[in-house]
Amino acid sequence: MEELSIIKTQDGSDSIFSERFGVSYHSRYGAIQESRHVFLQSGLYPRLQALKQVAVLEAGLGTGLNALLTCLEAEKVQKHIRYVALEAFPLSTAQADTLNYAGHLGEAAATILHQIHHSEWGQPVDISPWFTFEKRRIAFENFEEAAAFDVVYFDAFAPNAQPELWEAEVLGRMYRALREDGVFVTYCAKGAVKRCLKSLGFTIEALPGPPGKREMTRGLKVTPA
Repeated sequence: MEELSIIKTQDGSDSIFSERFGVSYHSRYGAIQESRHVFLQSGLYPRLQALKQVAVLEAGLGTGLNALLTCLEAEKVQKHIRYVALEAFPLSTAQADTLNYAGHLGEAAATILHQIHHSEWGQPVDISPWFTFEKRRIAFENFEEAAAFDVVYFDAFAPNAQPELWEAEVLGRMYRALREDGVFVTYCAKGAVKRCLKSLGFTIEALPGPPGKREMTRGLKVTPA
């Protein structure tokens, strides 16, 4: 059985360390600030500004932090977000219940996070009038849904831990899942990953990374002229 332990990151928010893969689920420089910078500011916000409602696909539910922050943002701007999260190896609900995000994000965050981790697999649930959440227990390699999402949060373990998740087989599935003008965002800035994304049809942007990381990657599925 995989050994998972809770660690404290530099902004005081919790993350999880995987003994099996030798990596943490979030940046040690700050879990909350990394999630906000990479996934919300660089991925979600551009589509929220352009659309009345947004569909998000997350590859790697993990602690549920990205989903939690996205729910809070949906309620703040009062635009509906449909959120589908893929996770092959979920945390136990007992471990998820100990994460300290409510202390940083307010008591409402505790209720939302509880719903994220205690909801039924494969069943959409309206966590708020502005946020419909569904988690699917599935490997990324087995996911296939075409032109259904406006944003992809790609939050897999780093390429040195799970290289197979950063190759064309999986990344191509993410490309096909996006609608035209969709946005793919990830914390990873490796040249091989960017070249693979470009070969699939993405227009690649190297953006400033979150604290502790020089760059991150955004891919745009641009509508042909």
